Amino acid sequence: MTDTPIRVLVCDDSAVARGLLARALETDDQIQVVGSVMHGAAALTWLEKHDADVMVCDIQMPVMNGLETLERLHTVQPDLPVIIVSSLTSEGAESSVAALKLGAVACVAKPNTGNVTRNIEQLSSELRPLVLHVSRPTPRQTVRTAPQCSLPRPRPASREFSPEIIVIGSSTGGPRALQDVIQRIPPHVDAPILIAQHMPPMFTPILAQHLEHDCGRPAQEGGHNTPVLPGNIYVAPGDFHMELHRHDGHLTTRLNQGEPEHFCRPSVNPLFRSAAKLFPGGVLAIMLTGMGEDGIEGTRDIRAANGYVIAQDEASSVVWGMPGAVARADLAQQILPVDHIGAAVGTVFSSNRQATLV
Repeated sequence: MTDTPIRVLVCDDSAVARGLLARALETDDQIQVVGSVMHGAAALTWLEKHDADVMVCDIQMPVMNGLETLERLHTVQPDLPVIIVSSLTSEGAESSVAALKLGAVACVAKPNTGNVTRNIEQLSSELRPLVLHVSRPTPRQTVRTAPQCSLPRPRPASREFSPEIIVIGSSTGGPRALQDVIQRIPPHVDAPILIAQHMPPMFTPILAQHLEHDCGRPAQEGGHNTPVLPGNIYVAPGDFHMELHRHDGHLTTRLNQGEPEHFCRPSVNPLFRSAAKLFPGGVLAIMLTGMGEDGIEGTRDIRAANGYVIAQDEASSVVWGMPGAVARADLAQQILPVDHIGAAVGTVFSSNRQATLV
C-alpha cells in the first residue's frame, strides 16, 4: 500500500453519477477523490490550481464534453491519465473509441442495474484496478519523445523464420498504440494483421472502422469463417475468442466463446496459439500495452515455433503488464517504444524475406 493516496478528479454532469463514482473509488483506501466537477471546462479550471493523478470523466456533458476536454487537456496537465466512463450505447461506443484515440487510457461502462449497491460494486471492480495501474509519478511523454540514441540491438530471427502473418495483442491504452503502430508499418508489408484487443462487443467494430480510416488498410471484425486476405486487418469481436483456421487451403478466422483466459474474452492466447500452429517460422507477434499477463502462453508458443516477437517498452506503455511479462520472460527479440514498432516490422519483413530468397 502506498503512503500517499492516489488523487482522482471526477468529472460528470450528473451529481448522482459523481457520488456513485466517488463511493466506488474510495472503497479502496489507496484512492482519494480530491475533486468533483460537472463538465470539462470546470475540470480544466480545477486542474490549473490543483494536482491529480488520474481523472475519471464522462463523455456527454454540457459546456465542454469529454472529447473536447481530452483535446485541451495537454495545455494544463498533458500527462494526466484519463479513464472514460460512458454509456454502452452505439453513440457512447463511438465516442469512447474516439476518446481512446485522443489519449484516454481506458473506458468503463456506466452500470444501470437499478440497484445502487450493485452499481457501486460493479464500478469499483472495474475502476479501482485501472486507477491503481495507470497512476504513476513520472510523466510518460518525457521519455516517449526523447531522442532514441541507444536502442538495444535486436536479436536476430532464427534461420527458419520467414514472416507471413502479423498478430497483435493489446489492452489498456491499446487503441491509440494500435493506431500508432499500424500507421507506421510500411506499404511493402502486405501480410494480414490480426488483433486481439480487450474491448466490449459494441466497441470492436468501431475500432476496426477507425483503424481502416486512419491506417489506410481494409479492416473489419473477424467473423466465423471470415476469409483472411493479404494486407487486411481483422479485430477479434468483443466477448469472442478469435483463432486462425485453415480448410481446403483457405485461411479464415474462427470464433468461439470458450472460457475466458486471464479473465479475458477475447484473449490474446487463442489467436497467438493458432497462428503458431498454422505458421511455424512465419509469425511476427507484437505485444502492446495492457494490464495483466494475457498472451504470455501464446507468445511462448510463437517463439517455440521459430516466430519473431516485438514488445512495447515500459516508457511508452500506459500499463507495462502484458508486454512486461513477455520482456521479463525473455521472449521478445525487440523491446521498443511504440513509435518505433511499425518501422521495425518493415525491417523484419524486408531483411528476413530477402534472406529466404538467397
